[in-house]
Amino acid sequence: MNDITMIGHISRDIMIYKKDEVRLTGGPVIYSSVAAARSGKKVQVITMASKDAEKELYSMRDNGVDVIRLDSKATTSIENIYFSADKEKRKVTLLSQADPFTIKSMPETNSTIYHLAGLFRGEIPDEFIPYLTQKGKIGIDAQGLLRCSENGKLLFRDWDSKKELLPLITYLKTDAAEAEILTGETDREKAAYILASWGAKEVMVTHNTEVIVLVDGKIFRAPFTPSNLSGRTGRGDTTFAAYLAWRLDHGPDESVHYAGVLCSIKMETPGPFSGTVEDVIARMEK
Repeated sequence: MNDITMIGHISRDIMIYKKDEVRLTGGPVIYSSVAAARSGKKVQVITMASKDAEKELYSMRDNGVDVIRLDSKATTSIENIYFSADKEKRKVTLLSQADPFTIKSMPETNSTIYHLAGLFRGEIPDEFIPYLTQKGKIGIDAQGLLRCSENGKLLFRDWDSKKELLPLITYLKTDAAEAEILTGETDREKAAYILASWGAKEVMVTHNTEVIVLVDGKIFRAPFTPSNLSGRTGRGDTTFAAYLAWRLDHGPDESVHYAGVLCSIKMETPGPFSGTVEDVIARMEK
């Protein structure tokens, strides 16, 4: 029995800021799985990538994550050109894309939470939500519902099935921009209440200053307090996974505090979270 099974593509990322270029393997499942595994949870990842990407999965396996690679003709690759030092403004280009998941190709799984961690719309079809609801609780990142690519260029579109499928989702994660696309509301708290009114049980909205979570009509929040932003990439994925991991055994207030602190530590160093639960708790107690 896994605590969390995560489904999504890895990505061969190219990050460009001014004259600096960094290439690494990222994607929501990498940042998410490592954060949850290093929080003491039993984590499984199901991804689709080409055979030559096998070595790129060891950043997860080395952290105790059970990784299943389904074969694909290509591996997703994304170029990010950043225009600001805080990495909030960027141009995103999809260079290649792995095949979409299908229910028929899914291996047998047994998990408390199924975290759908897609990069682009269509990667994980909507039919996965009712299918996996029969097996466990659903956590989903709105990025994989709204983010589209046309001729390689990034754009965001509203999710037509939101009012039909949000009632099946226990944990919904959006950032401030995605929350506005879904609800038309620029106020993060008001957007969270709208999403909850449409059926999502726990709604997380991340921002560059803080993370908020709405549970049972109450807002819980935690600030991001990194000393630097060298590890900014993967902020939302790390925060959501840390929350899911801690939420399995704790209340929403402590869980959002844990997630905010863990991600703050992660943002101080490039790559997935490399600390320990003890590191997070020590900083929570300061």
